[in-house]
Parts: sequence; C-alpha cells; structure tokens
Amino acid sequence: MNESFKRGAREGFRLMLPMSVGLIPWAIVTGVAMRSSGLSALESMGMNLIVFAGTAQLGTLPLIASGAPLWLIVLTALVLNLRFVIFSAAIAPAFHGQSWSRRIASSYLLVDGVFILCSEKLFNSDDPQWRWGFYLAPALWCWFVWQLGGLAGVLGAGVIPKDWSLEFMTTIALTVMLVPMAQLRTMMVAALVGGLGAVALRGLPLKLGVIAGIALGIAAGFAADWHDRRGQA
Repeated sequence: MNESFKRGAREGFRLMLPMSVGLIPWAIVTGVAMRSSGLSALESMGMNLIVFAGTAQLGTLPLIASGAPLWLIVLTALVLNLRFVIFSAAIAPAFHGQSWSRRIASSYLLVDGVFILCSEKLFNSDDPQWRWGFYLAPALWCWFVWQLGGLAGVLGAGVIPKDWSLEFMTTIALTVMLVPMAQLRTMMVAALVGGLGAVALRGLPLKLGVIAGIALGIAAGFAADWHDRRGQA
C-alpha cells in the first residue's frame, strides 16, 4: 500500500461514510427478513455473504418461503441485479491494467452507493493505485457495515420491536441512492415505468409482477435514450 493508494482510500472512505449510515437499517431489516422467512442463522449469514445484494435478498425471500421453483428464484435474483451489469461496464475502464484477482474482488464488492458516489471521480485520476484505493476502501466499508448490520438483524430477529418501523428507514436509504440517478431523464422514465408496472402487475402469480415491472422499466429507459439520441442527431 503506497502513499497514492492510501490517499485514494482516505478520500473514498470520507466520501462514502455519510451514505453508509443508511445501510445499517437496511441490513438489519434484511437480517430480520431472512430469519422470518424460515432460514436458520447460519443459512441467513451464508446468504448475506454469498449474495451480498439487499434488493436480491429481499426480493427472493418471499419466493423461498413459498417454496417457489429454484429457476424462478435464480431468475428473480438475476433480474433484480441486472443494474450491476451496467454499473460494472461503466466503471470497467478504471480498472484497466489491474490483475484478474483485483477485478474479481471489485465485482463482488460493487454496490449502488459506491458506483453512484465514486464512479465519476475514478476517471479523474490517471494513477491506478489511487483509483484502486479510492474504490476499495469505501467498498470494503460497505461490505463490513452490511455484514455487521445483517448479523444484528439475524441475531435480534426475535427481540427487535416491530413498531420500530425499520422498513421505512430502508425505503429512505434506497431513495437517497436513487435521487442522484434520477437526475437523468432516461433514468427517471425507467424508474417511473418500472415502479408503476410492478404495482399494476402485482397480482401476477409467483411474484412475476416484479420481474415484469423491471422489464418494462428497462424497455422504457432504452426507448427514452433512443428518443433523446434521435432528437440530438
């Protein structure tokens, strides 16, 4: 860890620290939800470590609890995490020249908050060591906060009062991350169409309304982007 890496790590950590506070209630709610769905403490923490994606974890738990087929559970998790394909492709040039081990670690540690806050600044430096530290420090911090919060929820599932309304805090945390992304017209269109579609189709069997809403949102986002590009041509 040279001085350049340390400077990047310090700057990335300071940038992420305020937003990471919102991860705590979200992680606790996810831990409680995993236990409430019938998973053991060991299974819950295993899911927290392996999946490490709150949206996918919360989205698949009702399917697991209802005994849905494995293919649907896997498909739902993949669809809910499709955004990470876009995120990773967007920041991939910042890791040019890095080893495969670092790239694999980066893909596992990538979370919404790191992408939203750090992606632009990653390209403002030509120093690969600074970029690696700037990415790694906040990503590892979010991983630590998520695992610790999840463990608190798993162990305290039967103790945490239901009237604390931690689910509401989770909604706030998600909203804070979505607001910067919604500044783009295409993202706003995708979010509105996807959200309204999921609500309108919530009656579909096997919770397929969520997947349908996501598909509608993606299609609307591409359509809005195509329309904007055509208008600029």
